[in-house]
Amino acid sequence: MAQRSSFTDIIQSEQPVLIDFFAEWCGPCKTLAPILKQFAGNYAEKVRVIKVDVDKNPSVAAQYQIQGVPTMILFKQGKPVWRQSGVVPLSMLTQEINKHI
Repeated sequence: MAQRSSFTDIIQSEQPVLIDFFAEWCGPCKTLAPILKQFAGNYAEKVRVIKVDVDKNPSVAAQYQIQGVPTMILFKQGKPVWRQSGVVPLSMLTQEINKHI
């Protein structure tokens, strides 16, 4: 079984990483989930998509000043290059991520 990587290791990879900060109780997060799933399928070779539950990972949420969920942050080699809160249509998400990869 693979060893769990630390959050820092994950975001510092060569491949861009899109983090979805969410909560189980969040309605908009449930709306965003299938959009992210489709995006992840379309971009599997280019962008890694990871979900982070803010209630289970409060220190990571605090480190990136997550005020509301859902909030997505795109990291390139450990640096946040794009950030968006709220539900984003697939077309807009794709357009924004394409600017950074």
